Parts: sequence; C-alpha cells; structure tokens
Amino acid sequence: MGLYHSTRSRDITCTAKQAIRRGIADDGGLFVSDALGDVTIDIETLADKGYHELAREVLAALLPDYTADEIAACVAEAYTGTFASTEVTPLVPLAKAPGADGAPTFVLELFGGPTSAFKDVALQMLPRLMARTGDAGTTDERIMIVTATSGDTGKAALAGFADAPGCGITVFYPEGKVSRVQNLQMSTQEGANVAVCGVRGNFDDAQSAVKRIFADRELAARLAEHGVMLSSANSINVGRLVPQVVYYFAAYAQLLRAGAIQAGDAVEFCVPTGNFGDILAGYYARRMGLPVSRLVVASDKNNVLFDFLTTGTYDRDRPFYTTTSPSMDILISSNLERLLYYAADGDCELVADLMARLANEGAYAVPDDMLARIREVFGCGWADEDEVAAAIRRCWDDNAYVIDPHTACGYHVLEQLPAAPGTAARVLLSTASPYKFPRAVAGALGLFCPPDDFACMDVLAKATGTTPPAQLAELQEKPVLHTDVVDIDAMSAYVENAASRL
Repeated sequence: MGLYHSTRSRDITCTAKQAIRRGIADDGGLFVSDALGDVTIDIETLADKGYHELAREVLAALLPDYTADEIAACVAEAYTGTFASTEVTPLVPLAKAPGADGAPTFVLELFGGPTSAFKDVALQMLPRLMARTGDAGTTDERIMIVTATSGDTGKAALAGFADAPGCGITVFYPEGKVSRVQNLQMSTQEGANVAVCGVRGNFDDAQSAVKRIFADRELAARLAEHGVMLSSANSINVGRLVPQVVYYFAAYAQLLRAGAIQAGDAVEFCVPTGNFGDILAGYYARRMGLPVSRLVVASDKNNVLFDFLTTGTYDRDRPFYTTTSPSMDILISSNLERLLYYAADGDCELVADLMARLANEGAYAVPDDMLARIREVFGCGWADEDEVAAAIRRCWDDNAYVIDPHTACGYHVLEQLPAAPGTAARVLLSTASPYKFPRAVAGALGLFCPPDDFACMDVLAKATGTTPPAQLAELQEKPVLHTDVVDIDAMSAYVENAASRL
C-alpha cells in the first residue's frame, strides 16, 4: 500500500504505522492510500483459510510497514479466545430469504466479541496495532485515545484500551441517547486509564467536537509538553477500518466451504451503517478482488446516506431522530469522505471543497459522473421505526432467528430491494446482539416488557430459547464508575484534564 496521505492533500503523507498512531490528518482529512487494490487476495484459495490466516493476509496487504511477525502477533492476541466462535464472525443461513426473489440469504454474525457488537472485531485489533507504532514517536510518548460514540464504539474501544500500556482513553457519548445496556457497558468500565463522559447533545455534536479537538494546535502543543499525543479509535482511524475488511473475505470463504457458491460467484452484502465505516470496508474488499455484486447501505429514519446515494446531495441540515437503532443515529457520516476520494479519482482539492461546504454550508452535491461511479457499486434503502419492529417480527416468524434493530434495518431493505443481477448469495451483516436492545426486540415480538431492561432480557430469552451473552446479563451487578456529563464546549478541557492523569 505504500504511503498514506490525507484525503484533502497529498502534502500530508505518512506510513501506515504513523497513520494509525495519528488517527486523523492535521488538515482534518482521513488517511488513504493510492495503492488500494494493487495487492489482491486469491479467491481460489479462500475456502482453505481460517479467520486468522485471512486476517494476516489482508492486514499485510493494507499495512505494509508492519512485519509479518508483528501482524501475526496482533492477530493472535486479538482473536484467540476473545470471540464466541472459532470462525470469529460466523455465517448463519436464513431458512426463508427476505424479499420476493428468494435469493439465498445469510447473516454474518459480527457480535461474538467481548462487548457483543461488531466493533469488537476492529477494536480488539487496534490497540495491538497501536502498541507497535513506537517508531512513529519517542519511546516514552503516551497516547490519549479520544472517541465519540453513538453507542457501540465506546464500549468496544474501552474494552480494547483499558489499562493498555502507554495509552489512555476518553469516550464521549450523547447523554440519554444510548440504550441502558450500552450506557452501563461504558459507565461500569474498569481501568486506571479510562475516562467516560456523557455530553449534552447528539452524536454528531460530539463527533464534530472531537474533530475540533484533534485540529486544536494549541491543545496539541500543551499535551506534547507533557509527552502526550492524541489519537482516535473511531473508524476515521485507518487501524479501525482495515481489520473490518477481513470479515468480508471470511464470509466469502464460509460460503465456499458450505457449497453455497463457487469461487468467482458474486455476493451482495447489505450493511446497516451510520458512519459508513462498516460498509466502506466492503468497498476495500471489492477493490482487493472480492467478487461483490453490490454493497447495500441500510439506514434507519436518519436516512441522510439514502438521500445522498439517491440524489447526489449530502445535506446534514435535517431533523435528527432518536431511534431504536442508536448506533445509526448519525447525520454526518465521516467515512464517506474516503469513498468520495476514491470516487473522485483521487482529487484531493474536490474532496477538501466538499468537506468545507459541509462544514460551512451544511450540504454539498457531487458531480453527476462521480455519483454514477458510486451507484455502480452501492445500493441503498432505509426503515422507519414501525418497519424495524415489523422486520424483527418477520425474521423471527420466518426463520426462528432473533435480530437487533440495526440488523432489522438491513433485513427490511433486503425485503424491498431485489438482488443485484448476477448475485449468487446475499449476506446481511448483523452488527449487534439483540440483547443489547432487549426492550425494542421484545416489544417487536409482542412480548410483555417489564420496566427493567434486564428483566426484558429474561423475557426475551424465555420466549425465544436463546441465551443473553454473560457480559451483558452481568452488567446490572457491576458498580457505576463514571457519571460525568459536560456541555459540548467543555469537551476539550475534559480531554486535557484526563490526559494530565496519564
């Protein structure tokens, strides 16, 4: 992959290790490589490879300055004994495919990790990658990870970085806009290097503030005097994005082993996404040779991505809705910037102009030819709250399979969109355990919902014959350790105070 550079300028370049350590470019852009796709993965050999081997191969292609031994160690540490399945991301067939055309459909379960969300796949890996970036700075330099979360990234990042040597982590979440289970996952997190704080505002407010914190040169200088630098665990960090590419190849390998497809057959992936990182990883996989017929963006009522993919205009000045799929309640999809860069054939000036328009005017429109290139690869759909609940119920009725509200957005979209031409199988990425949202899921199934979410877990388990992950069920017994709440404009000071304790 060679050097990485900002989406907004080729003047800011660095190695993969430096890109991971820095998180975001100084000009606010995201790190990309023009060599994406130069190294491809041999599809003919996928069926013979397990997750660990695939991870080593994909990471080596995308992070070339890591040695083979470094990558092997990272993979072993991240994925040995940390996930419920030896497949890490197991593929489950649905007995009845959603949609009228009945294309064979599978669910890729990404929630078998320690926090029961798909972000574990990357955030078990990122701290290991970060720990091996020491050549990017002095040996005694400490890193403060600063992350805004809409629900799941926060806990997954906390679980990965808690008590990691040389690191601290500060997580901001929108107060009152995550599920109770998500809140408890963060507020009960142990670790001497951990800070968790609610913010008065929504996720986009928090994420924009975090970006301003990274762009604050005076803050960076003050922290540097104390040997601290900032970095990110959000999917704006290429070290978060790259590990997600692996499970697209892993899904294809499992389809091959199951005899559901033949090598070279095209597969369609439907991805519930708000910040665009999860589906962008599929785009990277496609560029690296994976036969992908289409990548389908599934949105909730905050359907800014649907509107963009339909019209070519991205407009964040719109109502913000709090839904039962809080991790997708996002109006500023940060990772879309990387797709814009590639769709613009590497035109950094155009990307910088579009991002400036978004920041200053609240909207931008891409050229028609650029939109056409994007739509050759991406489809889209969305679900309102009633449709989400109905999809949860239909999936259970038709398949005896329980899905969470985020996955239900994708299920509904698959029901509405016929498979792309030439599709041999469809894969729905399931991003979270239904037990992270027991009230919404139980309500959709018509079950009586007690006032307490953990009682709802018990009701859901009894009605469906499933078992809640132990790490969720045990949350109610843990003491709450983090109760801080600040205004948006106080986030920078909070980070500086947390960094002073490293």
